[in-house]
Amino acid sequence: MKNACIRNMNERLLNNCLQTVALRDVKVFAYHGYYPEEQVLGCYFVVDLEVDFPPQTFADELSSTVNYEELNTIILSEMANIQKLLETVLNRILTRVIKKYAFISTASVSIKKLNPLMHGQLGHSFVRLNYSLKK
Repeated sequence: MKNACIRNMNERLLNNCLQTVALRDVKVFAYHGYYPEEQVLGCYFVVDLEVDFPPQTFADELSSTVNYEELNTIILSEMANIQKLLETVLNRILTRVIKKYAFISTASVSIKKLNPLMHGQLGHSFVRLNYSLKK
């Protein structure tokens, strides 16, 4: 009886939960920028990545979730690949995450460019790309 209750509870949770895995404030020095001097001088960027998905199981196994170490590897790899536009970097990160974890239902990735080379004092510029699985 007790095992049946636990099984029913787990099934109910699996069918009604949304799990989040996220990395916040991944600080990277990179050379993205539209202007040639940005690609020579480089600057610091801060990346946030969050994914939501229905839990596959509640097993205590890394294979049953999104591995945030792998998310970090994707971020670092794409930040090392110089692009003119941060929007391109966002797209490349999100495309790789969705390809690796096809079961995710939503994802959001953002990049802050710290102290961008512009007139005036700016803390950061910011771009974000959101993904939502259409049903």
